[in-house]
Amino acid sequence: MPEVIALIDYGAGNLHSVHNALKAVGSEGVAITADPDVVRAADRIVLPGVGSFKACAEGLSSIDGLIEAMTERVQVGGAPFLGICVGMQLLATQGLEHGVTPGLGWVAGEVRAIEVTDPAIKVPHMGWNDVALSTHAPEGHLIEDGEAYFLHSYHFAVDEPSHIAAMTDHGGGLVAAVARDTIVGVQFHPEKSQAYGLGLLSRFLEWAP
Repeated sequence: MPEVIALIDYGAGNLHSVHNALKAVGSEGVAITADPDVVRAADRIVLPGVGSFKACAEGLSSIDGLIEAMTERVQVGGAPFLGICVGMQLLATQGLEHGVTPGLGWVAGEVRAIEVTDPAIKVPHMGWNDVALSTHAPEGHLIEDGEAYFLHSYHFAVDEPSHIAAMTDHGGGLVAAVARDTIVGVQFHPEKSQAYGLGLLSRFLEWAP
């Protein structure tokens, strides 16, 4: 039986593109779902996210039992988890976009607006940029050096350096990826990052942390 990959559908993700990218790297069991029972039984979980932190957090929390099921499967059951873009940001303690909104709290820190200190630096941070492994990157994570596609105006300020897997530069250092235990989050869009992104998704499907 193929593994079941729960691709979380809470009204705030680029589901079609992520689904197609997972299929392209060999996943035969992608379930687009908001059903807590499906999430609890999944082998792996992918949480995409497009839009504001506040809207995504409210969308996720509006589905009865979904956050509890994700927490049980990942934090207790140890299922590999991948958060994409705002899906990564939701791992934070809180987000500051449109007020203070609680996140999942799986990776301590907060999501803040990208500060512009140089008029030549544009926000949102949009387009291709380097992904550079952090000196604190945990062993056994999925991130490699390369170039990926970004689109965001807010960034994840992580409290614990050991949870930073990779950085990028846009008028200063920004967290490109986080990792701890069975959890990985990426600020960039692997589904839009061509060979680099497909490589990441392929490694995620094989990851056995």
